[in-house]
Amino acid sequence: MKGFFPYLGLMLAVSGTAAAQNLVLNPSFEEHRECPGKLGNFNTDVVSWSTPTRGSTDYFHGCSEAMGTPKNFNGTQLADFGQGYAGFYLYAPNDYREYMQAQLLSPLVEGVTYELSFFVSLAERSDFAINAFGVVFSRDPLQFEIQKDLSKRHLYSNPDNLFSYVEIGYSHFANDKKEWMLVTTSYTAKGGERYMTLGNFKNNARTRKFLIKKDAKQGAYYYIDMVSLIAPGQGGSITGITPGKEMPTLNTPHLFQHVLFDFDEYRLLDSAKDYLKETYDFLIKDPSLHIVIHGHTDAVGLADYNMRLSGNRCKAVVEYFTGLGLPEDRISWKGHGGSLPVADNSTAAGRRQNRRVEFILTRME
Repeated sequence: MKGFFPYLGLMLAVSGTAAAQNLVLNPSFEEHRECPGKLGNFNTDVVSWSTPTRGSTDYFHGCSEAMGTPKNFNGTQLADFGQGYAGFYLYAPNDYREYMQAQLLSPLVEGVTYELSFFVSLAERSDFAINAFGVVFSRDPLQFEIQKDLSKRHLYSNPDNLFSYVEIGYSHFANDKKEWMLVTTSYTAKGGERYMTLGNFKNNARTRKFLIKKDAKQGAYYYIDMVSLIAPGQGGSITGITPGKEMPTLNTPHLFQHVLFDFDEYRLLDSAKDYLKETYDFLIKDPSLHIVIHGHTDAVGLADYNMRLSGNRCKAVVEYFTGLGLPEDRISWKGHGGSLPVADNSTAAGRRQNRRVEFILTRME
């Protein structure tokens, strides 16, 4: 199918509950069996992910020239987390569809409400955008020998594989081709779900789409990165790096627990510098590690101002690391403003928790 549609991609993100355990294995598509070298390689190259149909979902990584980042056959997009992301068609002629299926770390617990989030970006060469994303949770993996839409008729064809369908809808269309868009929803588990499948489960006639270009012949191709499924209050990640402790999980958001900021400030406190020095000492011992810094603010003030402020907080951490001697190509950053709170912004204590910095470790090739 890629031969007929040579120009189209998708992505995922971090939810505000960064301290909880992410049940999605390989959430930012950094772990791969092979450096991607051709189209339709997602099913064979990406660890802990698969495709439930014959649709040829793509995998992109900075290690590749043919399927690289940020530039690839469908446009240009920087990876938000590490060097990899995935891409697939959520709308295309003749009801052609592509999907991606994740194996979860553990079965979902009945009655527990999980928070799902991911980042998407419409590929530059797409000529349509859509306003809804579909998710299917199932006990067993889905597998169908089709290239068209994976409809409920197909899902009901195996009565032994219990499933639930969730649709994430928006009043606007996801048509941003420059920035990543955060997609979120909640899901209350029936119990026993071990797989999660993302895509568009409607045919073309039932899909709400927005025409971007005249004489459209392609479709809606999205990049996707950092898929997160979290049960608030369950589990927990290591918050920081301390000598002698086990290395934090790769490709997973962690909190710099002691790197908080005063209101409207981005200057590092001395206590924060001492804490960051421990992280630097850890990183410098393993040259294969890359660290991504994510800065956040509370919700006070204008959104544009908070975005700049969160970026300055990232830069303060980056400059401290590079000043100590960490090579610039081993560190990157992104500011999120106040869009991803972890506490109640109506209280002073909550706002202080939201003025934070998080990090993700990835393994460089």
